[in-house]
Amino acid sequence: MQQTDNHYDLIIVGGGPAGATLAWGLRNSGKRILIIDKARFPRDKTCAGWVTPAVIESLGLDIEDYRKDRILQPITGFRIGMMGQPAVDNNHGTSPVSYGIRRCEFDDYLLSRVDVDKVLDTPVKTITRDGDNWTINGQWQAPLLVGAGGHFCPVARELGEGPGSHETAVTAKEIEFEMTDAQASLCRAQGEQPELWFCRDLKGYAWVFRKGNFLNIGLGREDNHKLSDHLNAFVDDMKQQGRIPDDLPGRFKGHAYLLYAHADRQLVDDGIMLIGDAAGLAYTQSGEGIRPAIESALLAAGTIRRAPDFSAQNLQRYGEAIADRFGRRALDHGNGWQLPDWVKSSVASGLMRSHWFTRKVVTEKWFLHTDVPALKAAV
Repeated sequence: MQQTDNHYDLIIVGGGPAGATLAWGLRNSGKRILIIDKARFPRDKTCAGWVTPAVIESLGLDIEDYRKDRILQPITGFRIGMMGQPAVDNNHGTSPVSYGIRRCEFDDYLLSRVDVDKVLDTPVKTITRDGDNWTINGQWQAPLLVGAGGHFCPVARELGEGPGSHETAVTAKEIEFEMTDAQASLCRAQGEQPELWFCRDLKGYAWVFRKGNFLNIGLGREDNHKLSDHLNAFVDDMKQQGRIPDDLPGRFKGHAYLLYAHADRQLVDDGIMLIGDAAGLAYTQSGEGIRPAIESALLAAGTIRRAPDFSAQNLQRYGEAIADRFGRRALDHGNGWQLPDWVKSSVASGLMRSHWFTRKVVTEKWFLHTDVPALKAAV
């Protein structure tokens, strides 16, 4: 087939952290890449927004360069509790164990550093298969199509996947805004110590996260029944405690994602792959999606570099790499949110008052994954 300006080696649908990292992971590969996204960047993206040192290392980020014109809030501790009982304050020392970022800045930074063709502010309206190539919107073609467009990714729908009755998704609502001087002076939440508050039925948790003068508040549950009621009760309690300002601006925005152990999305087929939230890779224990998105993109890049063609058989190496990195889903299925069954008992309330448990298990194991080394990009 004759090559045209609209013909690429691969098309990535979604320019967020997963899609941008895949393009970065394929730098110097000789691949001609197109990224398509329905949003114009910088974009407004709802997300609590923190990244661990492992993510910084995997992305090869220069921290000093990043923080010149962007928020990079060092995190040295966590305040963790169960709603309705006192919180536990844990200090992890002077070195940051994580960093707070604003997704509008972080996503734009990752996308802007990749030198590939980009078509932004353009929704995917049609996906067709023409011989060995995929055609997007009747215009752009490639033999490989990668879905990186989040939970509602149109490429996932092409695989017969996507939101439906067979999927139990986490639904979250949150808000992020810049506080006025008056709000900031009254807000007791500390930037270096995000707050995590678990629902009493352990089907979700809420957070309060300050990044400089920006404040992010939200709540997510795998059981989204009366989600707004849970959120409103939490917000009212935080206001009464003086943790957050009384006058919150705007409305809380919602989004959805799948927890890894509770998702069963197909990851590959002939000429097609899913990465990040499109593949349902958020950590089961915490709901974090950024590190799994970054790592899945790097694993996908390694598979694409080595694949002699984009048959399902060759692309399945990516599925095997995901299972090796995150565990096999068939072994991890369970009921409920992010906590193991042994925690969901009468001992949970006591555990959430324990400095050892909230630090060693909740923070270091479930949220920071300090026992898992950073995944390095293959060049």
